Amino acid sequence: MASQRALLPRSAPAASGVSSRSIAALLDRLEAAPIECHSLMVVRRGHVVAEGWWAPYSAERPHVLYSLTKSFTSVAVGLAIADGLLSLDDRVVDVLPGHVPDGITEQARRITVHHLLSMTAGHPTDSLADAWELEPDDLVKGFLRLPFAVPEGTRHTYDNSTTLLLARMVEAVTGRGLDDFLDDRLFRPMGVDHAEWDRVKSGAVFGFHGLHLTTEAVAAFGELLLRGGVWDGQQLVPRAWVELATGRHIDCEPFEDGTEQADFSCGYGYQFWMSRHGYHGHGAFGQQCVVVPSHDLVVAVTAEGEAQALFDALWDCLLPGLDQPGSDQCDEQLAERLRRLSLSPVPGSASPVPGSAGAPGSVSAVLDASTDGSALPDGTTVTVDSTDGGWLVRFESLFDVEVGHGGWRESSPLGGPVVAAGAWQGGTFVADLYVITTPHRVRLVVDGESGRASATWSTVPLTGPRLELHLRSPLMTRPDVA
Repeated sequence: MASQRALLPRSAPAASGVSSRSIAALLDRLEAAPIECHSLMVVRRGHVVAEGWWAPYSAERPHVLYSLTKSFTSVAVGLAIADGLLSLDDRVVDVLPGHVPDGITEQARRITVHHLLSMTAGHPTDSLADAWELEPDDLVKGFLRLPFAVPEGTRHTYDNSTTLLLARMVEAVTGRGLDDFLDDRLFRPMGVDHAEWDRVKSGAVFGFHGLHLTTEAVAAFGELLLRGGVWDGQQLVPRAWVELATGRHIDCEPFEDGTEQADFSCGYGYQFWMSRHGYHGHGAFGQQCVVVPSHDLVVAVTAEGEAQALFDALWDCLLPGLDQPGSDQCDEQLAERLRRLSLSPVPGSASPVPGSAGAPGSVSAVLDASTDGSALPDGTTVTVDSTDGGWLVRFESLFDVEVGHGGWRESSPLGGPVVAAGAWQGGTFVADLYVITTPHRVRLVVDGESGRASATWSTVPLTGPRLELHLRSPLMTRPDVA
């Protein structure tokens, strides 16, 4: 892929008051934690002091942010308010009158922009699935029809629907799609020319998830917030809105019951989480934009795993290394380590072990989808054909994927990229298929002896398990994220 223009200046860690040893300790901690990092960028005093991508992930490729998207929608709301088109007290029923069902409660009529931003509408749980079930063709109507558990403004409940409503309200008052509005007012002025969006069936963007950006664009967004909405001398976002959105508005409880979530228990702003240090925009599986104003620090991460482990590592390893002495030698050692970051390709040989059931040229099997997290339909015929330096894997009537041996091979069978590596382990062919614009991968296992195969997600995407859906660009689905 073509390289993108740098958005942020670079410096050695020591020149920006960061000990390389602290970043190395952070890497050590992350490698031992229950989180698989895909990228990391540390920005101190406005300069990138450390950056790395675990191959096959790479710097130039946009990555889905999941709910970190919500923080960008918050900025869009702030811009519409600054333009005089919207206010915190505006009610959903007034801004979106064509989406108001008959017979709604008085509380539903009172829901305002403030309640949506702070996720304090009063529903007992995330309303998305129930709202969709009530109104398959209009999620706004479904949201307004649902019963409330507490009065508006009194309790925070993490609720994806609130952000979808905000996106539709911004579009209603600006007359533009949320993506076009943010391109014009935020991304293009920042120099970000590679924002991509997943969409609902109508073609509208989700608003609460589905934005794809490079790691550096996420870090630049954090730096914009840290500087009070100023970018390259231009006030892109009003300082007052940045302070309001990233300030604490309501107490909150961890959105995962029974888990220790210290950095999700500090309060909630306007589509931002408060942290033990600073605040952050958060996306499922570890997509993070962490801003720590007191230390002039921004950290951007893409990953697959539990986000709290990342925060624990940041506070324990990185913060103690700020404003500590460093050395050129340590900086060079860290830079070399960051250049060599890689996930491990599947180990094994280029051909089946002699005497095993697998044939060196081609093997076929039938997919068993009985296991949890299956990525493909039951009964799909899977054929593995040898090619130069790898294999061509055919999923009958669906698509073909290229797989490398000892390295990664990329293909775009349905328009979206997948990067894969595999090997023979005895008479079994094993491959990892990375849906490289997401945190997720599929482990393919083809047993040459039994003639059975499986294709299982490492973590099932929130937009559903069918692999074909995630190999299309842009991803288009109904808004049914759980």
